[in-house]
Order: sequence, then C-alpha cells, then structure tokens
Amino acid sequence: MDPRSFTDEKSESRLYVGNLDLRITEAALIKMFSPYGKIISEDFLWHTRGPKRGEPRGFAFIQYSTKEEAKLAKEKMHGRLACGRPLMVHLASEKYSEEAPKNSSKARGEAIKSGAASSVSGQMSRSAKITAIKNKLKALDEGRDSAKKQKAS
Repeated sequence: MDPRSFTDEKSESRLYVGNLDLRITEAALIKMFSPYGKIISEDFLWHTRGPKRGEPRGFAFIQYSTKEEAKLAKEKMHGRLACGRPLMVHLASEKYSEEAPKNSSKARGEAIKSGAASSVSGQMSRSAKITAIKNKLKALDEGRDSAKKQKAS
C-alpha cells in the first residue's frame, strides 16, 4: 500500500471550516456537521501563546469517514450562517487562494477598477500591487480633500 495514496484519501475526506465565530464551541461544530456523515476526528484550533492564549483561532478541521460525506458537508455547509457569520468550508486538500477569486466577483471588480488585475494564477505582480496601493492612497486623499471642503463651507 502506497503511503501517499492514504494521505491523499485522508485529505480528500478532511474539511477546513473557517470564519468561525468565537462563540462556537467544539460540541456545536460537531453537532452542525454530524448530519452529513460519520465524523472520525475534529481539530478545533486554539491560540497557544500570546495575549489570545486559550481563545479559539476561528477555524477547525473535520475528518469524515469517506470523501463523499466530506463533499456533501462542504456543499451543504459552505456559506451557511453560524452566529451571524457565513462559514467557509473547503476540502483541506483544496487551495483557498485558487477558489477565492471565483467566488468573489466584488473583489475581482475592485482589483480591475484599481488597476491591479491579477494574472491567471491568482498572483498579483509587484507593479500591480504598487499601482493598487497608489490608487488606494489617491482615493483616501480625495476623500480627505472633499471632507475639508465640506467643513469649510
């Protein structure tokens, strides 16, 4: 048996659950995700040092017994509100950065408007980042100037 195939199989049935409200407990998370299949393990991540030590980090991993259960849970739970926040649910093997531009047309529109359109791979070039920063600073300056004019009159 190839150890890599076991790792691939495991990561295909493992979900990343992000954007968790700090009030959500491990028990609540398991209760939300258990209707979609048998949960083998759950890793709820906590801050281990610093001023937030002992507080939840806002994401967790859930391992299902099969990849079909994990995919079903992803379909049903991604975007669902929990404590007023939409859950971000992805297979742990997926790259979030590849999926984010597809789902965020507003962010993509803002990047194009600011002259910071990204390449096909989702990576911004250095010059595009500089252009985006300059445009943001210009917009902030224009906002300040208009606020000063309104105060003066």
